[in-house]
Amino acid sequence: MTFPPHIATEQIEQLPLADFKGDITVIDSLGENYRRALETLGKEKVIGFDTETKPCFIAHAPKNRMALLQLSTEDHAFIFRLQQLGLPNGLCSILSNPAIIKVGAAVRDDINGLNTYANFTSRGFADLQTLAEKFGIEEKSVRKMSAIILGVRVSKSQQLSNWESSRLTDAQLKYAAIDAWVCRQMYLKLMSI
Repeated sequence: MTFPPHIATEQIEQLPLADFKGDITVIDSLGENYRRALETLGKEKVIGFDTETKPCFIAHAPKNRMALLQLSTEDHAFIFRLQQLGLPNGLCSILSNPAIIKVGAAVRDDINGLNTYANFTSRGFADLQTLAEKFGIEEKSVRKMSAIILGVRVSKSQQLSNWESSRLTDAQLKYAAIDAWVCRQMYLKLMSI
């Protein structure tokens, strides 16, 4: 199967919206949800990976610290609130496990941000930007890659929202879940070709 190297915004707008129909669990403490998340993620071979940071709109101001880590299976997205939870050892173990492939885009930047919470050895990461190049895809954004590879449109309407808010909205949670989940879906499709 061949993919076009580029896609126009007008073409993306014609595509159906990507929709994650699984469960979304927000984790901000080391309770039962955290334990269940590690148990579920530890059994997976491939998980979607993404992070979110509250945008800063002031020139030359320091960047905000990473707010969320999203890890997704086929039918469950876990949203870890890093500023409340930190990056505990169990989560570092998932991120260091070479047997679990964590798929994202521009993962090096995300790993660097996570290392400000805890220093872990990143293993088992797959970067879609690098992988897509091998299929002749020159686009680098998740939105454009998902349009080319999966034929779906990823909404970016929540991208610049406040990820540090005390209560995340349903729209924010859906956006965060889709961003991780769609990376997993793209990887699985590319690896099946």
